[in-house]
Amino acid sequence: METTTDLILVTGATGYVGGRLVPRLLEAGYRVRVLVRDPGRLQGRPWIDQVEVATGDVFRPETLLPAMAGVSAAYYMIHSMQKVGEGNGEFHERDLRAAHNFGQIAAATQVKRIIYLGGLGDPEADLSRHLRSRQETGEALRASGVPVTEFRAAVIVGSGSASFEMIRNLTERLPAMICPKWLYTRVQPIGIRNVLDYLAAALDVPESAGRIVEIGGTDVLTYETMMLGYAEVRGLRRWLVPVPVLTPRLSSYWVHWVTPIPAEIARPLIEGLRNEVVVRDDTARRLFPDIELLDYKTAVERALQRLDAGHLETTWSDALATTQGDVAPVKFTVQDGLMIEKRLRVVDAPPAAVFRAFTSIGGDRGYPSFNWAWRARGIMDRMVGGVGFRRGRRDPVDLRAGDALDFWRVEAVEPDRLLRLRAEMRVPGRAWLTFEAKPQEDGQTLLVQTAFFASKGLFGLIYWYSLYPIHGPIFNSMIETLGREAETRK
Repeated sequence: METTTDLILVTGATGYVGGRLVPRLLEAGYRVRVLVRDPGRLQGRPWIDQVEVATGDVFRPETLLPAMAGVSAAYYMIHSMQKVGEGNGEFHERDLRAAHNFGQIAAATQVKRIIYLGGLGDPEADLSRHLRSRQETGEALRASGVPVTEFRAAVIVGSGSASFEMIRNLTERLPAMICPKWLYTRVQPIGIRNVLDYLAAALDVPESAGRIVEIGGTDVLTYETMMLGYAEVRGLRRWLVPVPVLTPRLSSYWVHWVTPIPAEIARPLIEGLRNEVVVRDDTARRLFPDIELLDYKTAVERALQRLDAGHLETTWSDALATTQGDVAPVKFTVQDGLMIEKRLRVVDAPPAAVFRAFTSIGGDRGYPSFNWAWRARGIMDRMVGGVGFRRGRRDPVDLRAGDALDFWRVEAVEPDRLLRLRAEMRVPGRAWLTFEAKPQEDGQTLLVQTAFFASKGLFGLIYWYSLYPIHGPIFNSMIETLGREAETRK
């Protein structure tokens, strides 16, 4: 491997594709700088010590100047899938504003190229708002005058991809399924490995600058055949029953209940499924003849191998946008409007054992006490449109900042010391649950378990105080059980 002096900027490094692109670029010998809003969300990435980290926000152009200084090429891997909060506008408006800001600063800092991953689809067709937004984002980047390589892809098949997870969960969980019209739309899926191949290779192919490159795998399928193909790989028998009408809204609610993908993300995905998304020219093959494309079955097999082995580098739920929008971390101090419920227990075990106990909660293992109550809360959350319980956790043992954990988001992890979870279930306010392992004398550890709630309005206060009597037995039992587990494991 030869090291190059070129400095490459990667945005979206906490997302699904960007998080996998970074190690590929490092392996190729490039110097890499990543742009993130919150550097804490990169905790636990194995490559964190090999990259430069720049803090910035595409909606604050002034923060992009130092991030792009000295950069030869920049990967733009940012896009929205939903409304991100009342008063912030629709996802496509934010996408265009973000791309405009990024392109203007790239031009001002003399970045030579922008490489962007957009959405496949005939621009002359009646594209969904989501697909149209992806292509208009490419146009906004090109308006800056910086040469843009825009790759356009359809469904990305890979462990953790939102599109793949939707297909995987529907097929796994439903022996028989009704088939709306969009299941018969033609699509050209592509494996995540090939997507990364194209993105990384673009740096070595100057002819790709200023080009739109449509990419896809070797197979043109329908969503129906994709589901049946997945079932075949898994050894499952599935029956698909066609129905004449099932709107994207109804389909998104159906996906919401059956899969871990919430309706807010499922709906723009499903609305795009009415558009045929296949490669219409051979530019990719002419510019990148050495890339060996995977067929759909092989891509599925490789994705499942990674899932079975628990090797998930990134997942769709790593993205910061959630049903509650982008919520900045909070300094936990006693102040008006912030209610704190703290419990303490001295544990006869070292901090590492206590840390392992509280970082293993959730997912398939469940919760150390009153697990039925946690699951009931998840069902209630799904009933009102929240994320519910089906997201599980990326890894049964390891946690890192930004991970989804059931209806929580891991906001901070400090090895052998702290875990802070932010609630993403529907609540009238904002809520956190933290665990701390504080070393004491004689090898013991003080386990501190704290629930924080920042109420929103009168209903928030009613919500908190109505649940307060229930918190007592649940949280008392939780800290006691965690303490006993740590003492057993030490």
